[in-house]
Amino acid sequence: MQYRELGKTGFKASLLGLGCMRLPYIDRDDMSKGVNLEEAYELIRYAVDNGVNYFDSAQGYHGGESETILGAALDHNNMREKVWITTKHPFRPDITPDEIKQNLESTLKKLRTTYLDTWLIHGIGPGNWEGIQEKKIMSIYEDFKAQGLIKHIGFSYHGNFDHFKEVVTHYPWDLILGMHNILDQKREVTAEGIKIAANHGIAMAVMEPLRGGGLAHAPKVVQEIYDSFPVKRTPAEWAFRYLANMPGVSTIISGMSNMEQLKENIAIFSQPDMIPGHLTPEEEQLIISARQAYESIITIPCTACNYCIPCPQNVGISTVFTQYNDGHRFGFFDQARRSYMFLSRPGRGVDKCTDCGVCVPKCPHGIDIPAQLKIAHERLKGWNG
Repeated sequence: MQYRELGKTGFKASLLGLGCMRLPYIDRDDMSKGVNLEEAYELIRYAVDNGVNYFDSAQGYHGGESETILGAALDHNNMREKVWITTKHPFRPDITPDEIKQNLESTLKKLRTTYLDTWLIHGIGPGNWEGIQEKKIMSIYEDFKAQGLIKHIGFSYHGNFDHFKEVVTHYPWDLILGMHNILDQKREVTAEGIKIAANHGIAMAVMEPLRGGGLAHAPKVVQEIYDSFPVKRTPAEWAFRYLANMPGVSTIISGMSNMEQLKENIAIFSQPDMIPGHLTPEEEQLIISARQAYESIITIPCTACNYCIPCPQNVGISTVFTQYNDGHRFGFFDQARRSYMFLSRPGRGVDKCTDCGVCVPKCPHGIDIPAQLKIAHERLKGWNG
């Protein structure tokens, strides 16, 4: 297993981190999905025994069960003391310091530990950053740090690059969890954002390296590009190698759902050349070509310009089209359906569309938006995880 310095923390983290948001599932009697506890424990313990020492969870993962499962798995052969646990706490405008303290105590109890290695403010973005500052959330975290309940302070990020620059330079963070992969070059943290974090001595944990599993399933046009290279690698390995090539990346968080995935990833991350700067010019060009091939697979010509909004019914039009296109781009709809489920829960799904047609004349690409939304809805509905 390759290891890297985790920013200024003094800890050497495994380059492969295990994300506890996609633990092994089991079908319940009511047709929903729950965590297969036996397989989840085995997966986590195998990871520790084979060099993985960085684990990422959050208060809300798996319906609130993720931290409990991780704690139970690590309460075995003194595993807790061998690993780094990062977990997250969400922000609400009406949250109180007492509630945050109660939630921290609950998290510690679930994880069967007396401290967290890192506690992140979950999901900082343009919509909540002002409120986080007004509530002095970082000061509240510092109080917990002084009490020895948390060791380091950080945040996970969902927003644009310009706003990321503001957040990352506002406070002496210890760790950032941000999204980056071979496709999302201009969204969220970006490669430039990773460099900025490194220049400030901040550890960068990268999430969604495979875009929810999509990048592990290459469509024909992309697979042909990979197959043209003399060294044969899986699509997942190419995606991991793109990130491992960056010196600012401290650890790469992958949500592995079965033992086969875990073993394959451990083998990839244990190769001696998985180090910064390892990609040759030819390999870098191959990844660029693969990215261009992915981007050419667009079913609905939506550019997310958002001229079509506001929708009178608050339907997330461009988001629905993005999710639908991603499913076709990867030839893999599981993650797209899951994302659509989260969009639909607060009432932004296509089921709220009334065919009013207000959006149609606004679209610069002439998309019949209501008709295309219905097509997308039929492919995206039905996630019951």
